[in-house]
Amino acid sequence: MSTNKPLRSDKSPDRILIVRLSALGDVVLSSGLIPALLSHWPHAEITWLVEPAAAPLLKHNPRLHRLMVLPTAKWKSLWREGKKLQALREIWRFRASLRAASFDLVIDPQGLLKSGLMAWLTGAPRRVNLKPRESSQWLMHESVRPGPGVGLDAMQPIIAHEYRDLAVYLGAESDSYRMDLAVGEAARQQARSRLAQAQVGPRYAVLAAFTTRPQKHWIEGHWAGLADGLLVQGLTPLLLGGPSDLEAAQRIAAINPAIVNLVGRFKLDETVAVISEASLLVGVDTGLSHMAIALDIPTVALFGSTTPYLRGPSMRTQVLYEQLPCSPCNRKPSCGGRFDCMRLLDVPRVLKAAAEVQQTTAH
Repeated sequence: MSTNKPLRSDKSPDRILIVRLSALGDVVLSSGLIPALLSHWPHAEITWLVEPAAAPLLKHNPRLHRLMVLPTAKWKSLWREGKKLQALREIWRFRASLRAASFDLVIDPQGLLKSGLMAWLTGAPRRVNLKPRESSQWLMHESVRPGPGVGLDAMQPIIAHEYRDLAVYLGAESDSYRMDLAVGEAARQQARSRLAQAQVGPRYAVLAAFTTRPQKHWIEGHWAGLADGLLVQGLTPLLLGGPSDLEAAQRIAAINPAIVNLVGRFKLDETVAVISEASLLVGVDTGLSHMAIALDIPTVALFGSTTPYLRGPSMRTQVLYEQLPCSPCNRKPSCGGRFDCMRLLDVPRVLKAAAEVQQTTAH
């Protein structure tokens, strides 16, 4: 890994700010910075700056000293309403609150201009970001660019390896990096209540079928066959997702009535609670899959168009991925909508992986 201006210091920071504003999956993946930093600086107070949509993932974490929510939606609304002076005043007040916190160290694992700008506004004496883009390195003192890794790390990249490398650069031990997702007690009770109302028993498998791009989706009809196989394994197939997934969820559930469709029924922190008590999660490259891995739930992750993490932190995660000549296509699929990489992940293969991860022991 490399940096543009190394400013390493032996002085332990008292107040640390992590700026990871979005998205849901990446907030989960980078959450391992919390225990890693505390293992290295046990007396530090860690604050996290995040956008409202992802805040529920962090608000229950007892290891965070403070959660700051960036009110960009409010600022944009004021600006659109013609209240530009009020918007500027709100932004100035927020800047003042960042300065008043007197952070010693600001870490920006997002590496974008917007996150870098927030880090820069703190005026902290040490600002470090990861894989800078959009010229955000000029707002930092140090920029970390992880290398390709060696040995197993190079052949089978572990989940969240780039964030782990950032923690190691800051002085933490590699094995101190563990994704850190806490479950709120009220959210847990609400989740249990809604599951009971839907007559979902204690052994259920979460189906995380939805994400932001169609080339990351598994074939819709395959979920029905998977559900039948999970029933044989003694698991109730439970479909989860957000309000934007309702239409697709109805199509999938209509193919197989055994699927319990609770898409759009849970708040984000309640979704975390549901996943935390699941016997299994099968999902595509989406935030819910990352949540299950963070919570050490047996997980089968189905990757296709994106460059995957090829292994989880333990044997309780299996990543299924077929490397094709066109892989990874990311945002530019060239298969004419066939999504061959995902079609190659057939139902028997996924069921076999599901049985295997359930046989492993929690660590």
